[in-house]
Amino acid sequence: MPKLTPRVTIACVSSFLMMGVAHAQFGRGSGWATTGGDAQRSSWVRTDAKISRDSLQKPGFQSLWKLKLNNQAMQLNSLTGAMTLEGYIGYRGFRTLAHLGGSANKVFAVDTDLGRLEWEKQLPFTATPGANSMACPGGMTAEVTRATASAIPTIPGARGGGGPRGGGGARSGVGDAGEGAITIAAAAANVGRGGGFPGGPGRGAPPRMLPNAVYAISGDGKLHSLLVSNGEPTEAPMDFMPANSNARGLTVVDNAAYAVSSEGCAGGASGLYALDLFEKKAASWKPAAGGIAGSLGPAFGPDGSLYVATTEGDLVHLDAKTLQPKETYSAGKPGFATTPVVFDFKGKALVAVGVKDGSIRLVDGAKEVSKSDPPAKGGDVSPAALSSWQDADGTRWILAPTASGIAAWKVVEQNGAPALQSGWVSQDMASPIAPMVINGVVFALATGEFRSADTKITAADRAKRSSPAVLYALDSSTGKELWNSGTDIQSWNHWSGLSVANGRVYIGTFDNTLYCYGIKK
Repeated sequence: MPKLTPRVTIACVSSFLMMGVAHAQFGRGSGWATTGGDAQRSSWVRTDAKISRDSLQKPGFQSLWKLKLNNQAMQLNSLTGAMTLEGYIGYRGFRTLAHLGGSANKVFAVDTDLGRLEWEKQLPFTATPGANSMACPGGMTAEVTRATASAIPTIPGARGGGGPRGGGGARSGVGDAGEGAITIAAAAANVGRGGGFPGGPGRGAPPRMLPNAVYAISGDGKLHSLLVSNGEPTEAPMDFMPANSNARGLTVVDNAAYAVSSEGCAGGASGLYALDLFEKKAASWKPAAGGIAGSLGPAFGPDGSLYVATTEGDLVHLDAKTLQPKETYSAGKPGFATTPVVFDFKGKALVAVGVKDGSIRLVDGAKEVSKSDPPAKGGDVSPAALSSWQDADGTRWILAPTASGIAAWKVVEQNGAPALQSGWVSQDMASPIAPMVINGVVFALATGEFRSADTKITAADRAKRSSPAVLYALDSSTGKELWNSGTDIQSWNHWSGLSVANGRVYIGTFDNTLYCYGIKK
């Protein structure tokens, strides 16, 4: 399929305008497109024009606005993380939008420049009997997403840059032109390149993924495709997952949608689900034992294949078209706790995954290449996700949320092979989630959520015993605190991830409030 050029992109958008289904077009569209920021789940923005270690050490980074959204919490779930879109051209000029879901099967679009609601869409939904428990709350549980590329994003200006073979570099776009997270243009250029999953279109087939669409899973398991401009559907809802699946990690890559379900929901075991958006064919894969670990679902290699970790300690590498295992690494008990993260190390794609005891495993294919000890303090790894970034000196880092803070490891070369080396451990934080790294700054959210292994405690009791969240900014090399939000945030957070656009950080809380932090102009 020929690579899309800006001229072709404008022509496609113009056709939408003539059909009356779009109210705007795209310029240098970019932002936080999917859970973890990219298909590899790195939670890393390569560059940013406003956020840096220097800017965070000066007065100016602060709360910019907060917005209460019309949503009803279900069990512990309320707002999902915000997906952001920069370079959106509307009738008021260039704008930045944040799209996020609500547990009551709603999708919201917020104008982040003005801090006001752009549109709100109630998705059609049929309630499922028995969908009212903490494990299986019903409603929308997965974050919304836009189409993204499987290629590992390039690192502008870094030593030893470039990605591993098989994917090519994705163009980026946060901050200065051509820098940052994956752009819509990059995603559009990548769609249809080898078909999606099973029976997907081959080279030359028209792309199904719409760079001007946001995708969401309603509580009845259907996949919705909505225009970013006004929330109108681009087509009828598609059968995707069983109802009440407690979906996580929705991702749209190479003409296919992927998500995982929690163990015990939807009347079956935890599993990975995929839907070919071109031929509307669906399939699933389920682990032989246990459930799928982590909060962000699958991670993607640069060739579009998937990595899934299980609670029984298996890291399974799956073919994107067939969902058949290509290879499996088994760590055994106590099992994995996090979504894998895929990253480039000296031209090779490696995978890191967190174990329940707090250690990290570094894997190449089906081979373990390094294993860390648990951090000196902090305890077990939280059942969430890891983060990974490469600093200006070319050093690769891995971050993990623990029971009481953030732990960092370096990936170094020893005797010709990659190895994990202890880095730093942050100050104490209450129930942190996977941090986000921007231009040398680690943003870590202490969610304040009261977590308990007691299966008899109710969601209402946990909510009462939770405390307000706190956002921290840390130096990515040392873990030293640069800034914190103090008592500004009034509620707590349940697995709703951080996101960023145009130098601003976004956080959703249990009381259905979206917070925006940044440097005031």
